[in-house]
Amino acid sequence: PSAWVNHGIELHSDVIEYANQKLDSFIKTSDSFDRFEFCEPSFVAGNCLEIPPDSRQYDRVYCGAGVQKEHEDFMKQLLKIGGVLVMPLEEKLTKITRTGVNSWETKKIISVSFAPLVQPKHSINGRRKNIPLPKYEVRSLQELSRICIRHTLRVCPDEPHSLRGLAAAGLHKYGSRFKRRRVHRRHCNALVLRRHVRAGADDEDTEEGESLEETEEERETGELLRPTPSVNLLRERIMALPLPEPLKMYLLFYREK
Repeated sequence: PSAWVNHGIELHSDVIEYANQKLDSFIKTSDSFDRFEFCEPSFVAGNCLEIPPDSRQYDRVYCGAGVQKEHEDFMKQLLKIGGVLVMPLEEKLTKITRTGVNSWETKKIISVSFAPLVQPKHSINGRRKNIPLPKYEVRSLQELSRICIRHTLRVCPDEPHSLRGLAAAGLHKYGSRFKRRRVHRRHCNALVLRRHVRAGADDEDTEEGESLEETEEERETGELLRPTPSVNLLRERIMALPLPEPLKMYLLFYREK
């Protein structure tokens, strides 16, 4: 996914500026950036209805404004075969899957209310204005190497014979995943039954043993329920590499957290 293409088209330039600020903040501060593969989006100012008819096609398309019926075919042509389009169409959130060159599968999901798409403005000569989409550029060898190294460290198992990857084991909300140990409370009940049978000094010994057992259980239960600090294993693995510090920071996208 890091080597894929992610384009966003927005009519208002101030919204694009805000989106770029949030994108920069996400890359610098969010732990999710290290948990999953991320394809950084490129934003373009313009109207999505002004995309050239011969432009590239996409695997996934989402439209966040109401699409009029007359523009349905235009939006569907943006899909590759097997691609999925989600958009509000005639007040229904609609999922359209392209199953062939001229075939689609349509599913109405839920009733929604969206502001309609702004109609494109025609130029003076009556011809429709086309907005240029970002060109696909091959990444540099340095960028591709960073993507490959991060991917390898992310999916490699935690132990030599373990199949669990980083997403499954290392970046859980509460740190590393752990197995809950069963608390055998039935043993405590058995001690209570035995106490009525035994007499004298044995009663005191039994009560002390019972009290100690309950204290251990309470401590064990408290440790299990206490959340552990979040651990970013990808960052730890990068910092453990035998590399110069500047190169480690490059692999981390210069994230300080």
